[in-house]
Amino acid sequence: MVSTYLSFYSPKLSRNAEFRSMQRMKIAIIREGKNPPDKRTPLTPGQCRLVMATFSGLEIKVQASPHRCFSDQEYRSEGITVEEQITDCDILLGVKEVPPDQLIPDKTYLFFSHTIKKQPHNRKLLQEVVKRNIRLIDYECLTDEQGKRLIAFGRWAGIAGALEGLYAWGRRTGNLQIKRAVEYSDFASLQQDLKNKDVPAMRIAITGDGRVAGGAAEIMQLLGIKKLSAEDYLAENESQQAVYTLLSPKDLYTHRSGKTFNLQEFFSEPQHFICDFSRYYRCTDLLINALYWDPRAPRLFSLEEMSSPDFKIRTIADISCDIGGSVPATTRVTTIDQPVRGYDPQRRQETEPFKPGCIDIIAVDNLPNELPRDASESFGEQMAGIVIPELLRPESKIIERATLTKDGHLTPRYAYLEDYLRGA
Repeated sequence: MVSTYLSFYSPKLSRNAEFRSMQRMKIAIIREGKNPPDKRTPLTPGQCRLVMATFSGLEIKVQASPHRCFSDQEYRSEGITVEEQITDCDILLGVKEVPPDQLIPDKTYLFFSHTIKKQPHNRKLLQEVVKRNIRLIDYECLTDEQGKRLIAFGRWAGIAGALEGLYAWGRRTGNLQIKRAVEYSDFASLQQDLKNKDVPAMRIAITGDGRVAGGAAEIMQLLGIKKLSAEDYLAENESQQAVYTLLSPKDLYTHRSGKTFNLQEFFSEPQHFICDFSRYYRCTDLLINALYWDPRAPRLFSLEEMSSPDFKIRTIADISCDIGGSVPATTRVTTIDQPVRGYDPQRRQETEPFKPGCIDIIAVDNLPNELPRDASESFGEQMAGIVIPELLRPESKIIERATLTKDGHLTPRYAYLEDYLRGA
């Protein structure tokens, strides 16, 4: 698949002056420093080899790591240099946030910074990025001219998150025994195993219509769970079999004035909309939340609603994992080692999972790490075929749109983060 992406560029390389005259550039794949350590990588060993063969002026180095899902030896076997020292490299590629004290000054970094929504826990990271004169390019902001994201782990988050939700619901009810994604060696073995599962009658609502929701829907399809439209899901509110529905923003939100829903207006001014998820939480067992969260948008429901007898949901897989976001009871992230926590809606406090009267919440923020080799292979295809060529261009609108900081300042596109950066 990488060769398919690169084939778009390869025929142009000999004719394209910007690539012919390219200065030598060194890229490093850094060791993940956040704890618990992430196993994913932006480029697999084979992808590194192919990229270097395609772009003759490019050298890729890998920082040694005991945790990465592809071993150091696998990289060496493809002719890739693996060593501790990476300060001689120009561009540093990671996956998760880099701990502030590990940032190398005056470099270009690419990773998921989780700062563009002013996340409080990463303010120090952005402050240090600016202080150390780092050009920060955020994967989440790499988009085409229409605003569509070009690179993501979303599908794998959806796959792993859906299984976490089904696993937790099964633990609570005793009606379903299903393994989590992390218990499989790869996606192929997961697919084979799920084809033989029988799922009892249950009702599942998946919110969102992007890659994450699509990944969750893949699991439903593998299990043979019947898909219903939003209308049929509400009409058949006492199903005798396992059913699920995919709820897009149009199914969830209405304009305050009552005018016809417009998706672009919702994205640009979500504060003008209201959410009526109550129709769904009255007849849902498992919620899989894959919505992109805009802090200006209304939440799916309130803490008060969660304490109502009408709130039938007892398991929430909050794949979006936004603290205080569309699921207000998501007040902290959980981990792959301990994915489920309980929430007591009456006392509004955390409790042990699977207790009567409580709601089980999964809020793992690195779900693709449950299938790290598959997820890395997919992500790396997009990196090698789309992002790397753009990085090598003297000017790239794609890279420009995703650059949060440069020359010790926020870029104009992200100037709205100034108060966040200053701690206001």
